[in-house]
Parts: sequence; structure tokens; C-alpha cells
Amino acid sequence: MGEGPGKKRKVSRGAAVKERHSAGKIAEIKEDRKIKTAEWKPGPGPEEGQESIEEEQGDANDSGSESENEAAAKSVPGAPGPSRDARVKSFKELGVMDSLCEACENLGYKNPTSIQVESIPVALEGKDLIGLAETGSGKTAAFAIPILQALWDSPTGLFACILAPTRELAFQISEQFEALGGGIGVRCAVIVGGMDMMTQSLALGKKPHILVATPGRLLDHLENTKGFSLRNLKYLVMDEADRLLDMDFGPILDKILKVLPKTRRTYLFSATMTSKVEKLQRASLSSPVRISVSSKYSTVSTLIQKFLFIPFKHKDTYLVYLMNEFAGKTIIIFCRTVQETSRLAILLRHLGFKAVPLNGQMSQSARLGALNKFKSGGRNILVATDVAARGLDMYTALYILLYCVLNHDLAQDSKTYIHRVGRTARAGRSGRSISLVTQYDVELFLRIEAALGRKIPEFDVREEDVLIFSERVGEAQREAAKQVREEKEKKGGRREGRSGGVGGKGKGKRRRDDMDREEE
Repeated sequence: MGEGPGKKRKVSRGAAVKERHSAGKIAEIKEDRKIKTAEWKPGPGPEEGQESIEEEQGDANDSGSESENEAAAKSVPGAPGPSRDARVKSFKELGVMDSLCEACENLGYKNPTSIQVESIPVALEGKDLIGLAETGSGKTAAFAIPILQALWDSPTGLFACILAPTRELAFQISEQFEALGGGIGVRCAVIVGGMDMMTQSLALGKKPHILVATPGRLLDHLENTKGFSLRNLKYLVMDEADRLLDMDFGPILDKILKVLPKTRRTYLFSATMTSKVEKLQRASLSSPVRISVSSKYSTVSTLIQKFLFIPFKHKDTYLVYLMNEFAGKTIIIFCRTVQETSRLAILLRHLGFKAVPLNGQMSQSARLGALNKFKSGGRNILVATDVAARGLDMYTALYILLYCVLNHDLAQDSKTYIHRVGRTARAGRSGRSISLVTQYDVELFLRIEAALGRKIPEFDVREEDVLIFSERVGEAQREAAKQVREEKEKKGGRREGRSGGVGGKGKGKRRRDDMDREEE
């Protein structure tokens, strides 16, 4: 994979020990799977989710090892499962007004999902709420519909503010608000880093109804844009709250909360409940209702998960084999680093695949361009860091369905793994994920399985079929390494030319501005 001889010697010294250490563990995994793979089968159809409504103190002791079905059975004892209610109920029955019901129908939302069934009536009653649901369960519509209905009753500028952890997610939330609220004339503004402050100030001056922002740039405007304030804000939403706090937005959120009115409705949505989220909830919500439609760590029942145990040196070869098997399908490949996304995208393009990279070091316009190419079907392979792991819905074009999520580099924790694979099998659809597990990833993979509370079955493949691609992949690896090196040298030259004359103040400001620009 283009490594120098020194690096190879380093790996080879520890490889024998690690191989012996991991061989026993992987043998245990495979032994278990002979029994458990037969038991595991994908659900016969899309269960909309399992849910429970509890007061604030309710499910603090959710076990990470519970499956979704076990969590549902404990939450609603003796009941057949609230997901049946979700299938029977329509948006009209939840109290949603006619124009929004029509918008939902036009967008293809036939029946409300579990999180929507439980949260929309509570929100329409004017209560604060905490929504916990697996990724892909329809959380955005769960808070957008009540806000738009309240806006219809009393239309004012800067009516609601939605905080999102990343720029891409902010743009997507805005698109969903505009799609749902088009019939009532809703106006949205997106305020994120990487865009011109003056243009954003002009947009804020027009008093949009819905403001979708990342915390760093919103605080910049609150401190520096004359005449802009959120004193009359009626609704605050913190989406992907666990991620907001993981990205060190905590101190910025504290400053924002201090300048917001106390008499407001606050919604906090997250895929997982962490101690940081609990603390934020106590600081920002008033007597909230907690709605939970998932266990602490869970994936939807319509997701088929597989893994491939492979030698590290043949990792790219296995990837190319899978791309060849899934030729023409829409796929996201997740990598650990920015450089790896560039290298793999070049490698795949060299072999004739239509791949495009997405990472935190690309300019904002380049990131949006890459996403739009992928969503519209212009490119069918997206090679991304975890900047694409949160909240993004890859089903924007109705005829484009995400076929598979492929973990080229295994996620560093189970929470990130859940969000990665959650890009597929969204809103009741089926999907699949495949993780490439090398001899160095065994312990990490076992931890992910333990958190999910289940064994992931192995993807069947014949090694001789894979190694046919070795020679061509080797050539592509050399070409990709060369191009990455050249690009790095060009960027290095440009940065050197710009580096002079930046003071400490500028550096601090740029850091806040770039906090929503995820760099892996």
C-alpha cells in the first residue's frame, strides 16, 4: 500500500505476536458464529422501531447489550409493540394540519415513524422533549413538523433555531424544512463556517423564519453582527446533541444559551444518551418528556451487517473485489483519515470506478459539490471520513438508493460504527454494511459486537477470486501514492505563501470557525 521499507520492517516485528494473539480470538468468533449465524436472520420486513415514553429520570440505565426487541419488550410490557401504532396512524391523526400532511405525502412520507408518532403529539402540546432514536428513524421531521405548525399559527422572523454539529447536516436540515414548509412560505437561512460572513449577515437581516446553524459561526454572528439577536426566539433544537458535545462545542453552547429567552420550547435529539447530553439537558430544558425508540447502542432491524476477516496487506485488493462485485451500485466507503479518502478515490478512479472523496479539509463548496454529485447519481462511490457519518440522508433522489456502507477502516468506537452504518437502511428501507477487519482490528471489532449485543456474520468470499486483482491493484496503488504526494506538495507551497502575518487573535477566531469542519 505504498509504505516504505522501514515501515514494513516495523510491522513485521510485531506481526507474529499479534497474529498469534488474534488467531485464538478469531477462532472463538468463528466457532460462536457457526451456532449464532444460523440464529441471526434479517427481519422479514421493516419494523419501524421499538419505543417507550418515560419521564426525565426513565432510562438512564439502558444496557448497551440489549437488542432493539429486548428494549421494546421491557419498555412496553405485555404490549405487542408500539411500531404497530406507527403503521396504523397517519400524520393527520397525530394532529398535523392539512397543508403539512400534503407536504409529507408529496415527499413520500406515507406513515409516521415511531419517533414521529411519539414526539409530534408531545411537541404540539407545547412541551420540551428529548428524543432518542437510532439514526435513520426520521428525527428531523419529528421536530420540523411541530415547529412549522406553530409558525403557521404565529409567523415571526427568527422563530426557530436548529443547531447541528456539521455543515453538511445543517444544509440538509434546511432543505427538509423548505420541502415541508414550502406550502406555507417558510424562509430558511443556513449559517455555517467556511462561508462569507457578510453574505450571512445580509441573510440574517431579512429575518428568516428558520435559522439552521453550527454553534461556532452562530456565536460569531451573535457577538459581531450588529442588530442580530435571538431575543424573540420561540424554538431551539439541538440535533445530534451527542456529536455537538463530542466536537467540544460545550462552552460555545453555554454562551449561546445565556443569550436566548427563558420562555422558549427546547427539543434535544440524539442517537445515544451520554453523560454530557444528560448535563446539557438539565441546563437547557424545562420539565422535558423523554421519548426513546432505541436501546443505548442499536441499529435498525432492516440492516444486514457482515464482516470480512482479511490480511492487512491485501486490504485494498479486497476492497476492489467488492467494488467489482457491486459494480454500478451506490456505496459509501468510510476511511479513518483525510489522506486515505484521497488515496482510495484516486485508486478507484484509476481502475475505472466513479469515486469521489469527501473530507474535512476540502473547501465548503467542494464538499457540497461532492455530496451533490453522489446524491444525484453522477458518482456512485463516496469515499469519506466520519464527516459523512452523522445525520446525512443519502436518499435525496428517489431513484438513488444507497446499496451498501463499507468500512474500509473500522470505526474507532461503537457509537461511530452505528452512525456510519446508519447511512443506509433509513426510514424503513433495507440496507447492508460490510466491515473489513484485519489482524490489527480484532479487539476493536469484538468491542463493537459486545456493544451491539450480537454477533455479526461473516461475508463469504473465496480468497483466490480476490487475489486475481492483486497485480492491477498494485499498479493503481503506486499511481495513487504518486498523485497524493504531488497534491500534498502543491498544497504545502500554497500554505507557505499565505502563512505570514497572522496573529494569535486570528488563529483563535479561525479555530472556532472551523469547529464544524470535521477533520479526521
